[in-house]
Amino acid sequence: MTTEITPGVDIRRAADRFATKIDWLDSHHSFSFGQHHDPRNTHHGLLLVNNDDIVAPGTGFETHPHRDMEIVTWVIQGSLVHQDSEGNNGIIYPGLAQRMSAGTGIMHSEKNDSWRADPTRDKHEDPVHFIQMWVIPDESGITPGYEQVEVAPADLAGKFATIATGMPQYADAAAIRIKNEYAALHAARLQPGESVELPAAPYLHLFIPRGSVDLEGAGRLGTGDAVRFTATGGQRVTALEPAEVLVWEMHAGVRFG
Repeated sequence: MTTEITPGVDIRRAADRFATKIDWLDSHHSFSFGQHHDPRNTHHGLLLVNNDDIVAPGTGFETHPHRDMEIVTWVIQGSLVHQDSEGNNGIIYPGLAQRMSAGTGIMHSEKNDSWRADPTRDKHEDPVHFIQMWVIPDESGITPGYEQVEVAPADLAGKFATIATGMPQYADAAAIRIKNEYAALHAARLQPGESVELPAAPYLHLFIPRGSVDLEGAGRLGTGDAVRFTATGGQRVTALEPAEVLVWEMHAGVRFG
């Protein structure tokens, strides 16, 4: 599924991302999204969306449609309520991996109102910070689906855990399954001095949702920074302070047109 690509390491700084800021939402987009469009920045490998969202308490995304997309949500802080037209609902919190397969079409909402499920609280004052990532599925028109699985903190501590994948080699290790056999999302939580080694793949997307790290051969990466790798891998990522690391490993790319 891939064509010959030139090896490269492309660092994208947090401050250079597209931004959507309204009264209830502070969102930063690694790729073209919504009203933000740059034909030179539409995707990397199979990854089309990497949105870094902070939603104010008591607010969120009202019911809206999706189609033919694998959507993975990973919460960094706070909690998020999901409801969809297939009858799925749940509260997503740090360490809980969630996947929604939009397929032939699905409607869903995502809101920062999980306090309503706690009878001991009459209000919720904390924002929710989460990363939402969209990957092209292997085929269009599949039946919509939903899955959420908790990842043990020990599996994330100082090492990579496979959060979502359709790749056969990670089937036994993956928390949730996505409908793409060429992509895998790995996550790690690192303390200062701890490091992980990036996998080798035609396409990698490294994102730092919190903290700061040192990328071997490239230097410091801070919160919100990303790196797009092509035809490379094996570099070490070492925490300079408590940090979280998300890496998409992709063995195919998207072809448009």
